[in-house]
Amino acid sequence: MTVPPGLRYTQEHEWVAIDGSTASIGITDHAQRALGDVVYVEMPAVGAAVTAGQPCGEVESTKSVSDLYSPVDGEVSEVNEEINEDPGLVNADPYGAGWLFRVRLAAADGELPPGLLSPADYAELTKDTE
Repeated sequence: MTVPPGLRYTQEHEWVAIDGSTASIGITDHAQRALGDVVYVEMPAVGAAVTAGQPCGEVESTKSVSDLYSPVDGEVSEVNEEINEDPGLVNADPYGAGWLFRVRLAAADGELPPGLLSPADYAELTKDTE
């Protein structure tokens, strides 16, 4: 399982990368492995308000349907349209081409909400499930 440094993680298995006032969000390698082949992703609409820790979409695989949670507060500024055409990108490259959506952060300073996990903490959380 891959846990890239420089990202933050949720206990629900999303990752977040902050660049200034924008957060890019996707599901972790652990999540995509647990789900199996991703066949559909319902993402929040551009312009939608999202709240940290609240469901904002779904990820459907050949095994199950799982809620997608926002790790941050803000407004959706972009969705990865390529996922609509090829949901398998989530499996093939969860931290790259498989990103799901971007959020314009509500906090002007780009401060992360409490509760996000460091790479080490996330690796510890998932170590017994691999």
